[in-house]
Amino acid sequence: MKLKRKVEIAVISDVHLGTYGCHAKHLLTYLNSIQPKKLILNGDIIDIWQFSKRYFPKSHLKVIKKIMDFASDGVEVIYITGNHDEMLRKFSGTSIGNISIVDKIVLNLDGKKAWFFHGDVFDVSIQNAKWLAKLGGYGYDLLILINRLVNWGLEHVGKEKYSLSKKIKSSVKRAVKYIQDFESVASDLAIENGYDYVICGHIHQPKMLVKENKIGQTTYLNSGDWVENFTALEYQFKRWKIYNYNHDKLTPFFMDEDVKEMEFSDLIAAITVVENPKKDKKSD
Repeated sequence: MKLKRKVEIAVISDVHLGTYGCHAKHLLTYLNSIQPKKLILNGDIIDIWQFSKRYFPKSHLKVIKKIMDFASDGVEVIYITGNHDEMLRKFSGTSIGNISIVDKIVLNLDGKKAWFFHGDVFDVSIQNAKWLAKLGGYGYDLLILINRLVNWGLEHVGKEKYSLSKKIKSSVKRAVKYIQDFESVASDLAIENGYDYVICGHIHQPKMLVKENKIGQTTYLNSGDWVENFTALEYQFKRWKIYNYNHDKLTPFFMDEDVKEMEFSDLIAAITVVENPKKDKKSD
């Protein structure tokens, strides 16, 4: 018997299936631990830019199968297109069963408006020099592959893993400024349009913070990625949480004021669903 956490909304982005950097097994573990009402795929799920027939492991296919299983079980799956899967934008506005493809979406969450989009619209390098952005994507993928070899060596000598790309990103002032500008532009637009939440991906930086300007405020959220950070966003009990695979594993939401008065059995029922092992075997 497996216990799964009930989540109203789960948001993942920047999975980059079909590349060496993708940690599909980590993502599959996460997806198998939850039972969402809505699953929002906020761009760059399949890396069509760098797709190669020579590399698409079984674990990557299992992620796609799991998403399809969610949809067949009644979960609403919303695929928001990104720059690495921009070819899907020609199908924007179409639906197949419980799966819909969109470029952006606005949802009403307990009386508050949430604006979801990938975020590449703010990236000048992609809009004005697409070939350069693609070249950068290949370079990033190579860096991740080299990093895996370095970490393999470090693990064998008992040392902690090291992220080359994270180090490069955090040490380059221009990259830090780009992230800050991205967050500010997205937040300012959300405030201007009266959105309480703005939820993005694209920059591989998980974040949740309240942004203010002279007009008002909004909550900026970024789902991060499944290349380096292994993060997702979850909405449950009228609040958002950043799920971090390395820290949270399969832990449930911490209780807050809204659920403290619930009986223990009711709480367990509210946050988990029991999976039928016989049914699970059939689906595999």
